[in-house]
Amino acid sequence: MSTNITQNEIPTPSVPDWEPSPPPQDLIFDDGEPLESNRHRIAMNVLIRSLQQIWSDRNDYFVGGNMFVYYSSTQVRNRDFKGPDFFVVLNVEGNMSRQGWVVWDEEGRYPDVIVELMSPSTANVDIGKKKNLYEEVFRTRDYFVFDPFEPNSLQGWRLDVNFRYQPIVANEQGWLWCETLGFWLGTWSGTIDRETASWLRFYDREANLVLLPEEAERQRADAESQRADAERQRAERLAARLRELGENPQDI
Repeated sequence: MSTNITQNEIPTPSVPDWEPSPPPQDLIFDDGEPLESNRHRIAMNVLIRSLQQIWSDRNDYFVGGNMFVYYSSTQVRNRDFKGPDFFVVLNVEGNMSRQGWVVWDEEGRYPDVIVELMSPSTANVDIGKKKNLYEEVFRTRDYFVFDPFEPNSLQGWRLDVNFRYQPIVANEQGWLWCETLGFWLGTWSGTIDRETASWLRFYDREANLVLLPEEAERQRADAESQRADAERQRAERLAARLRELGENPQDI
């Protein structure tokens, strides 16, 4: 793992200014605009579902995708910001139902990690206006961008002690370390939901792929099948050995 800052330099979470008095009541949570493509939709769900799978025993986080994040009355009036494609907020009530993330209803909490799934039409905004917003207003610790149609497009930044984004340096595989979540972000080539592509996936500290629920279920089924096969083969070997000794396996 190699980044431009060390773990000891991670800034203490800070609650940026927000405008809670009075909080706007005329919030909308669906503008009717779909994601850029079906691949973008799958890519978002891969990140959400795999994190939910590996953290299935935790209730202290919220993960969302393509959801509005409301943080100021000015933003509400102007309708000038749509939510991140993927974001995680740690140390919050995870079982509470939310239509979007409303900062003044969440004790001033902002996303701790954000991933934007870029396209040619959004790239300049994702690495410009949005990056500045996440750095200066949200103070989101880890920010990543990735174009699902461009396998080599992954970039990431992490807040330094002065609350400025510093680039995260990739490892030998081209993965980026997300210190806040404790996972690598890297590409994986394969077919998901009948679409073959290089997908952005999580990997654990030992470089193991973080599985989707259906992948985890297949892995469990394969392990059980292998265990049953090993038990059957052991029984067959034992029976063959007993026959060699002239004993009836049924008498054992």
